[in-house]
Amino acid sequence: MAGNYHRSIIITHTTLFIAMTTVFSWISIPFIPVPITLQTMAVLLTGTIMKRYAGIPMALYLLLGAIGLPVFHNGTAGLGVLLGPTGGYLVGFIPAAILVGLCYEQVSEKIQIAGLALGTFIIYLCGLSWLVISVPMNLTAAITAGMLPFLPGDIIKAAAAFLITRRILPYTTRLSDP
Repeated sequence: MAGNYHRSIIITHTTLFIAMTTVFSWISIPFIPVPITLQTMAVLLTGTIMKRYAGIPMALYLLLGAIGLPVFHNGTAGLGVLLGPTGGYLVGFIPAAILVGLCYEQVSEKIQIAGLALGTFIIYLCGLSWLVISVPMNLTAAITAGMLPFLPGDIIKAAAAFLITRRILPYTTRLSDP
């Protein structure tokens, strides 16, 4: 790895975004059926900065939580969380971060904004699908309980991710460039 600057940046960003996602999972507003956290904003930010490599920290984040490190919302951990009602949302972090990252490799702000919206949608799609299977409940009930209450907050988190990235992107290393 000596002399491989690009790989070093990926490793550094990976550790930072795992840590950020963990910290953001502790910032929690009690809500029913699950707390509202800033995890999804961390996922979106991971995509905006790490581009196509954004799936790496999200996959490792899930792995760390699965093996028992208290990285999920409010310090929860274990396979039980991934197999529980919120597991689908957590698994959705990986494709969402990758999709956002690929959209952020484009110059167009319209594509970047669409990437943030689609990334959020992917998290909902994975989460609602698993909710229907694991609870079980019908799709309407899943949307009512697992999406609608969270939409306003997720729109704000996506907008914040866009503005934060816009502000810091000139100061970050471009990971899409080898």
